Amino acid sequence: YDPDLHPFEVAREYTRAMNAVKMERIFARPFICGLDGHRDSVQCITKHSTQLSLLLSGSCDGEIKIWNVAQRVCQGTIPAHNGFVRGICVMPDGEAFYSVGNDKLIKRWTMNNYETPAMTIVGKHVFTSIDHHYKNPQYATSGETVSLWDEQRAQPLQTFKWGADSHARVKFNPIETTVLASCAADRSIILYDTRQSVPLRKITLRMNSSTLAWNPLEAFVFTTANEDYNLYSFDIRYLQRPFNIHKDHVAAVTDVDYSPTGKEFVSGSYDKTIRIFPSDKGHSRDIYHTKRMQHITCVQWTADNKYVISGSDEMCLRLWKAKASEKLGVTRNREAETLEYNDALKEKFSHFPKIKRIARQRHVPKHVYHAKREHKTIQDSQKRHEANARANSKPGSVPFVSERSKLVLEEEE
Repeated sequence: YDPDLHPFEVAREYTRAMNAVKMERIFARPFICGLDGHRDSVQCITKHSTQLSLLLSGSCDGEIKIWNVAQRVCQGTIPAHNGFVRGICVMPDGEAFYSVGNDKLIKRWTMNNYETPAMTIVGKHVFTSIDHHYKNPQYATSGETVSLWDEQRAQPLQTFKWGADSHARVKFNPIETTVLASCAADRSIILYDTRQSVPLRKITLRMNSSTLAWNPLEAFVFTTANEDYNLYSFDIRYLQRPFNIHKDHVAAVTDVDYSPTGKEFVSGSYDKTIRIFPSDKGHSRDIYHTKRMQHITCVQWTADNKYVISGSDEMCLRLWKAKASEKLGVTRNREAETLEYNDALKEKFSHFPKIKRIARQRHVPKHVYHAKREHKTIQDSQKRHEANARANSKPGSVPFVSERSKLVLEEEE
């Protein structure tokens, strides 16, 4: 590198980086299509385990629909349950799937013939979610208890209970497949090991968690969606405090799902927006919203890391691009090289104020904008109150406690 040979190289690259970041915002069109057909609010969605284009969704009227996302059509409708469909999970081989609902039933359906269930199990209580083991022929359900089932038996193999009245969600770890976690109604998150007869550990948070998601590349990391508008990432080796707090939502977070790379996750909230967070950052890199979209109930990140799917209260599934400005379809070699060069320039000059401002600029709905300002005013007032109390008290009587240390109220083993 000789600056005498190219005296204006940095200036030219800065101009190119500025043009690249402007073009990225101009071509940011994340919404692809809406999948209509449900007659009630979408309650849960899950992607197929072996086929990239298949998606299953359950609604509050008891129907399950099987979608071909590539063709944007519904392949079949199943009147599965009386009442809400609370959860759907696909077997690892993709030949069949399970569903649970408010009618206390677990039903198994085959992908080839889903007119009648292949198996029906009557439970003792309402099931709130279901998740299948990533390798073994086993699945777990949550409700009044967390139960582990075998595919060939009508009674649970194990039942776990630790003081909570009910459990909202249960999830298997995709790497350490014997480990699973549940979100309980007493504001706690409980970890289990299927090789043991009792739960492993339990932490109680300040507010209730609606669901959680395991990082698919780091077995010890999970992220929970909380009702205090934030998401918290925990390391199961040290549960006294979260190692990251993800802020930006202005209402209770309802669902979260990791990308296949483990570097990002998507969350949906009651504030009618979808946000995409880098897993190591505290704020979202993008926000998706439309005028007609209502409370987000469920989100999923597709297995090819290209798209995000959301379900909401107004009976519609929506398909979004994971990168808002990414081009769909075939990209030629010269175009791909140009895009890579532009990405490198944007990263090189990302700390420059003008480029940073353009890259971060997002238009948000009016209610989100005003709620964000209101929350900032409340937080500034609380910090000012604590600072005044500390300044006017005996030294050491009002210690400084970080926000991460305030979250976990109790840890039990």
